Amino acid sequence: MATISIQENKTLRTGPLIAAATLIGVGMGGFIDGIVLHQILQWHQMLTAKLPPDTVINKEVNMFWDGIFHAFTWLTTAAGILLLWRLVYNRKAVLSNRIFGGGLLFGWGLFNVVEGVIDHHLLVLHNVREISSNPAAWNYGFLVLSLLMLGAGWYLIQQGRRRSNI
Repeated sequence: MATISIQENKTLRTGPLIAAATLIGVGMGGFIDGIVLHQILQWHQMLTAKLPPDTVINKEVNMFWDGIFHAFTWLTTAAGILLLWRLVYNRKAVLSNRIFGGGLLFGWGLFNVVEGVIDHHLLVLHNVREISSNPAAWNYGFLVLSLLMLGAGWYLIQQGRRRSNI
């Protein structure tokens, strides 16, 4: 029967858990955006401000770029899961529900801020809600909500660090 020996002087850190949870949060935030806003509610697709979905060709181009978007979110989520597996398997980090949950929320907020600034404001690829009398209000509301998510995630991470005495 094999036994596992844990070094007593091993220093556990919170960084690996924060990194893994943030990557998973970025990926999951992207999935929520793509599944809910793109597919279920159909408020926008990746390029609807540039190519309105009013022809089959435009719809196909938008669908292709939505697929590229989903591939990115899948790869990001997979990378986060790999990091999480490595830290749990090697016991390199503090395991804290608050830090993990905070990292997920932080990652989701980070995804939304980056995606919102780049896609909605800088490149104007799409608006949060294309068919609206005031798409800018939806875009800025999305950013405000995203910043609140970032702040709440950061708060939970810090609270988890304090509880873990790190």
